[in-house]
Amino acid sequence: MQPKRALVTGATGFLGANLARALPEHGRSVRVMARPNADLGNLPSEAHAERVTGDLRDYDSILRAVDGCDEVYHVAADYRFWSTNPEEIYQSNVQGTENLLKACKQAGVSKVIYTSTVGTIGLASQPAPADESTPIVEGQFNGHYKKSKWEAEQVALRYAREGLPVVIVNPSTPIGPWDRKPTPTGRIILDFARGKIPAYVATGLNFVHVQDVVAGEIAAAERGQVGERYILGNQNLPLIDFLKITSKIIGRPAPKFRIPYRIAWLAGCVNTFFADYVTHKPPGIELEAVKMSRYTMFFNASKAIQELGLPQTPVETAVEDAVRWFSDNGFLVN
Repeated sequence: MQPKRALVTGATGFLGANLARALPEHGRSVRVMARPNADLGNLPSEAHAERVTGDLRDYDSILRAVDGCDEVYHVAADYRFWSTNPEEIYQSNVQGTENLLKACKQAGVSKVIYTSTVGTIGLASQPAPADESTPIVEGQFNGHYKKSKWEAEQVALRYAREGLPVVIVNPSTPIGPWDRKPTPTGRIILDFARGKIPAYVATGLNFVHVQDVVAGEIAAAERGQVGERYILGNQNLPLIDFLKITSKIIGRPAPKFRIPYRIAWLAGCVNTFFADYVTHKPPGIELEAVKMSRYTMFFNASKAIQELGLPQTPVETAVEDAVRWFSDNGFLVN
């Protein structure tokens, strides 16, 4: 029997790169789609995965990419907390998702896994962590990335209602290897290792090993219910506790000074103002990220654990694997 053919969008990125490498171990032949001008350094070898050129804003190229595929894992996203042109974020994340799902429907793809984010899920009253049923409210939309992902998720839910077999996964804060860009969480680890985090803000996140997220994506294709959302997460930790874990692994003292939110907000405003009107380069302190830190973003992944068998690798292992990859690939060279 021929193996299932799986298309992965976003394989040049962190999660997509890990997913593309894992799928052959689960009986899939892999095809990856990348933009013509993309950095291909994160892609698996051509012997490991077929490469095709495409762009989420180019419907014809997407249709060619999905042709002959049994499964599509839509991981690609414009993951930025700042942009000189926010409309680009919506074009990639919302219209790009619409284009891909339309192509999947036209091509008769048998299962689509849409990778969303826990940012589209509401934040529960503490100390209870939020789950898939927690509605998001207007005040919790902190910026264009989060709002664009929520709108894209609504597109995915609509296609599911119309008969396309779409399952939605909502990763929390993945950590691990192949974080080449790196992601905002990867930057926290790198900045801490370089002594650039002298203080912290009082916030909290749900952390998960990227390879657990990959396992959840594949399980969603095999056992996930169409039209359902699954939080792919693990441990809820205050940021300072995450930094203490990182401290033990890297061997650098964790910061002791907590920055009041108002000061962090003011620094974000100033940095973002200069980025918008002076430097036109990403700000050192992004206002959208600061606004997100105002909330304790704790989540309950029980549904994915019970229905998908989501693994729960210790966060310490995830940080160790991330630090090892950063070190092996020259990110920690002084």
